[in-house]
Amino acid sequence: MNANTIYNQYKAHNLKGRYITLEKVESVLKDSNLNQCKSVLGFSVNQKPIPSYRLGCGSVKILIWSQMHGNESTTTKALVDFMLFLDSDCELASEWKSHFTFLIFPILNPDGAENYTRVNANGVDLNRDFINLSQPESRLLYNTFMNFKPDFCFNLHDQRTIFGVGDSGKPATISFLAPSFDENRSINGVRQKAINLISGIAELLQNELPNQIGRFEDGFNRNCVGDTFQQLGVPTVLFEAGHYQEDYAREKTRMYVGLSLFYSFSILYENDIVINKTSYYLKIPQNNICFFDIVYRNAKINYDNSKIITNFAAQYKEVLKNGDIHLEAYISSLGDLKGYFGHIEYDLEGQMIVNHPNDFPKIDEKVDFELENDKVFVNGLLKN
Repeated sequence: MNANTIYNQYKAHNLKGRYITLEKVESVLKDSNLNQCKSVLGFSVNQKPIPSYRLGCGSVKILIWSQMHGNESTTTKALVDFMLFLDSDCELASEWKSHFTFLIFPILNPDGAENYTRVNANGVDLNRDFINLSQPESRLLYNTFMNFKPDFCFNLHDQRTIFGVGDSGKPATISFLAPSFDENRSINGVRQKAINLISGIAELLQNELPNQIGRFEDGFNRNCVGDTFQQLGVPTVLFEAGHYQEDYAREKTRMYVGLSLFYSFSILYENDIVINKTSYYLKIPQNNICFFDIVYRNAKINYDNSKIITNFAAQYKEVLKNGDIHLEAYISSLGDLKGYFGHIEYDLEGQMIVNHPNDFPKIDEKVDFELENDKVFVNGLLKN
């Protein structure tokens, strides 16, 4: 049975969209055997329980957490899918639970998830709190790490739509990082294991997702959890779930994160991380900020009492309304835009913007406009 077949068989189809809360996750898991593996090891600022799930009894201990940033939910969906696979009677799941012990936090920041914010209820970025350990969620993860003594850590995140794979013009649908443990970005035996594992994942995933796998920037930051755990001697792998073409719900990206988890534990189960793969890792193109959500080229506008041709771009803001995430397009850049791409692109072919004769486009203005040929754009998109 291949990873694609496994993933599709155990995917939680009723867990979808961008707004993923603890309540939604627990409603999916409540009818499974996973509740027998559940423990509440701590509470959030707002006293929400932070459940963890312990699966398996193997000697290789794996610590995984997702949504320490509350508005980064793609990896949570994929992680729940993976947990449902582990809960199944699939022979491979049984083999892995005999080899590994998994300790999983599906949502580390339930207050941030509920409010759809990066930070926790005190306004603190938990991934910048691993020197001070000022927040209950940070302390929970750190204390769990110290008590559980994992052999590998998996730190799961989302990244913005602005990232592309090098200069390829392709979006960075998933990016990986073996965090640095010192300012020199040295490679010791611990970081080497993370590098080798990432290289193995990327090699396998490249068959499914060619030219859309990136490498996250590896500057050292002791405030970050991955850098801290790597410094404390445990190989840590960072996942960053990004954009796939026409997939703002991030369901395709979810699948690639899920496949990456399967590939991770297949590699570790086979102990296939003993060969130095630094050269492969460094050939994975580094993330490049080169995308906007929407790019408009060759627009005619009034500027300083003249008519000129220019380009402008929009970025979506994610807004929580009535329990759902709405994408609202705002002007984010204007000018030449050379070297930048849009996930959606329009050539306005020199048409005049007529409903804003003097002051459009302006940074942070909503993208609603009309052209002289009667084409109308609403919330950034051409209205049919």
